[in-house]
Amino acid sequence: MSDAVSPGRPVSAAHNLVGVGLAAVAAMAFSLRAIFVKLAYEDMSDPVTLLALRMIFSLPFLIAALGLHLRSSAATAPLTRRDALALAALGFVGYYLSSFLDMVGLQFVAAGIGRLLLFLYPTIVVIISALVLGKRISRREVVALLITYAGVALVLSGQFDKPNANFWLGALLVMLSAATFSIYLVGSGEVVARLGSIRFTAYATAAASVYCIVQFLLLRPLSALVLPIRVYELALAMALFSTVMPLFMMAEALRRIGASRVAMISALGPAATVISGYVGLDERMTWVQTIGGVLIVSGVLIVAVHVRKLDKK
Repeated sequence: MSDAVSPGRPVSAAHNLVGVGLAAVAAMAFSLRAIFVKLAYEDMSDPVTLLALRMIFSLPFLIAALGLHLRSSAATAPLTRRDALALAALGFVGYYLSSFLDMVGLQFVAAGIGRLLLFLYPTIVVIISALVLGKRISRREVVALLITYAGVALVLSGQFDKPNANFWLGALLVMLSAATFSIYLVGSGEVVARLGSIRFTAYATAAASVYCIVQFLLLRPLSALVLPIRVYELALAMALFSTVMPLFMMAEALRRIGASRVAMISALGPAATVISGYVGLDERMTWVQTIGGVLIVSGVLIVAVHVRKLDKK
């Protein structure tokens, strides 16, 4: 990953400061998704329906944002058949499958633990890049991986002596969500470079919305939409404040300050979820799990700092 700002162009401090602010707000907004999901599960227990509602509410805003972007852009690269297929595939893996696995997993794990496990994705990107793309893992990244997964062991250690099979299923599903999102990140670079981050995000997320809605229509009767009004309010909040808004804020932050800096600022996300879970859901982590969470965030930050140094060379 490389920084989005071209090296030959002078960039003002205000330009970078806005990028940092957008990335920070987006990270915290993304983190609230787990809180909205857990609150919705207090009134229902169907991730298929909840995900469909989230994407139904998101889709009109995505279409409107894409229309405004295309109208304001003087020249845009044409959408080829290859681009369309890539967007369909990446939307399936990165936004539909990853979101669905995460939402199912959150039925069984606390929001804070779920966000920490999902935050593994930068380290998984390093592993996939080594296995698939042949990129060498540096000594610094090896250390980061050891620190991160030692943290995972500590976070999960609180369940080792508890006969709760559903917790392990939930943890596995959330980690699979992180893995599928990592695959999306590895595979999206070329398409993002061609179409631009905002256009790519709108198309890929719109494709994911269609998958979620079709899944609901195939697996659930329309009567499944008869739900308490509170679920609709939470789904709308999830769509606006934890999907559409942070997606475009993150895209603009990527353009202003680059992927490596955004990755470092994203470390705010798990901390925000843990605090929100404590305040809003009465979720508590042991000291051992807290230390594990710090190790996970530290390991990911080491990876992000290393990427930034490589970008500057």
